[in-house]
Amino acid sequence: MDQQNDGTSRRRLLQAGALGAGAVVMPGVLSAGEAAATGIGSTASTTKSTTQSAGRIDTEHPRFTLAVVPDTQYQYDEDRGDPAPLTASFEWLIEQRSAENIVFVAHLGDVVQNALAMEFAQADPVFKILDRARFPYSVLAGNHDIDGSKDDTRGDSPYLHTFGPQRFRRMSTYGGSTPNGYNSYHVFRAAGQQWLLLAMDWRPSDASFAWARDVIAKHPKLPVILTIHELVNADHGNPVAYFSDHGNRVWEQLVNDSDQIFLTLNGHYWPPGRVTRKNAAGNDVHLHITNYQDRFYGGSGMVRLYHFDLARNTIDVETVSPWIMDQDPAKRSELAEAEIELTDDTNRFSIPIDFAERFAKFAPVAVRPARPAKQLVIPGTAAYWRFDGPAADQITDQSGKGNHLTRVVLAGSAPSASAEFHPDQPGHASWLFPGGKNPARGGYLKTADDAPLNAMTFKSGYTIEAFVKLADDGQDHSWEGLLCRLGTGRDAGKTGSDPDEPTVKLGFSGGLELQWAVYPVDKNDTFTNWGHEMVAGRWFHLAIVNDGRHSTVYVDSSELLRNPATPSNGLATAGKPWLVGAGHYANTIDQGFAGNIGELRIVTRALKPSQFLNA
Repeated sequence: MDQQNDGTSRRRLLQAGALGAGAVVMPGVLSAGEAAATGIGSTASTTKSTTQSAGRIDTEHPRFTLAVVPDTQYQYDEDRGDPAPLTASFEWLIEQRSAENIVFVAHLGDVVQNALAMEFAQADPVFKILDRARFPYSVLAGNHDIDGSKDDTRGDSPYLHTFGPQRFRRMSTYGGSTPNGYNSYHVFRAAGQQWLLLAMDWRPSDASFAWARDVIAKHPKLPVILTIHELVNADHGNPVAYFSDHGNRVWEQLVNDSDQIFLTLNGHYWPPGRVTRKNAAGNDVHLHITNYQDRFYGGSGMVRLYHFDLARNTIDVETVSPWIMDQDPAKRSELAEAEIELTDDTNRFSIPIDFAERFAKFAPVAVRPARPAKQLVIPGTAAYWRFDGPAADQITDQSGKGNHLTRVVLAGSAPSASAEFHPDQPGHASWLFPGGKNPARGGYLKTADDAPLNAMTFKSGYTIEAFVKLADDGQDHSWEGLLCRLGTGRDAGKTGSDPDEPTVKLGFSGGLELQWAVYPVDKNDTFTNWGHEMVAGRWFHLAIVNDGRHSTVYVDSSELLRNPATPSNGLATAGKPWLVGAGHYANTIDQGFAGNIGELRIVTRALKPSQFLNA
């Protein structure tokens, strides 16, 4: 396997202090200064006083981490084990809780080797490290923790004395257990919502499966993670996982018809592996096996970290050994050196999940109510066009300034009404512009020759906003225009740059990079703001804000990078019409815009993001 031997550095998905405002301080935690976390790759010895604190977490931040601890049985094998690796893992999780926004820890079973009371007595104080830190976690029974020949109606056991419901009732995440005590569930908050985690026994009875289905039914809006000791297996040399015989039973009795379950985690077998299966609803379920007991030192206390990133619609997974990381590099053994972090594709990977789409039917995101146009006509509004009606030959300027738009048809299909819209858009509709080039086709809109907007130079500043979705049709729409002014730099008396370019153009490059290119009133050359590559087929809000000196581009209210620092003033004009849905070169329109336009607003002053149309 391709393993990283350098314990001094690694990828960090959540940097210490990078989480936004609103961090929740848990009872008994350190102050912000005391809770400064060390890096995951740090090899220096650290003070373990943080075991008394759960650190800071931010339950509203779109990034959070679920820590998974698989089979630890060889660390508690009569008198042959060593609690040091798991102790180091728990202490490290507490130390890193803030930096990695770790919201929960899930153990996958086989805590001990022989189900003996003496072994659980050895494990109990290690788990109390998490208890003292008020760090929520779950534990489930593996076949080595109990009488593996029986299902969860087996009755009393040393496992139940140590990890029965009495241990978890103090946790705010604990939701309840089956009457036999061997199955439980937790609900934790992360990324601004609640998540349900099931911790199921080695062999759930039919009654326990019914209990799990009922728990899910009573939480109909929550995404569900299933942790269980056995479900999928994998072979050496082939990490594609497959169901065990018992795993087929789990799938049929619980997972397949429970569409809220999107991720399952199990241990028991080795090596690690994963597979994605479609459930009865046709949605993906990600099934993962993770277990390292066959590796050096019984797995060296390996921890798998599931970094959920709802902003990127991704789960990033990595596997590390905090126990080895904390060792002096000069004294690490050769075998230990190879286990610091597992970086092969089976142990370090990313899962793309569109969380909003996957869970839309369980907890649909409320669409903001439509807002009447008059609410958006704020002081300084020069033009406001909404595409929320039928595709008529004229679009009314809602500002009352008379800058109405008239439809112009090129070759092919004309713009048409669409029921699609951005969820934050005031008007609940759009127009679909089916544009293209070679030859120019589709259509566009233009102001009248005598529209007041044509002569305006915006010397005191301006804001231009739009709700847009670029076409994802596989065609070449490079350098298409969304908004521009007829008239070239030459027409406006400008001779610098390329004087055949428009005086104003808002468009997109061949790589879908956003471009705002203008001739200012006080400059002879064009000034260009560049954005990043936009994603076709996805709605976004864009804004160009000029304070009378500098222009700044925003996408979804986020300020972009490549904005000119040199001051410029106003927008040059040749007094000719504005175009919506087209650009031009030397006053020749070479293509129509391809995509949806929801609405456009032009204001004669600089707005703050809180004043944008989607605010």
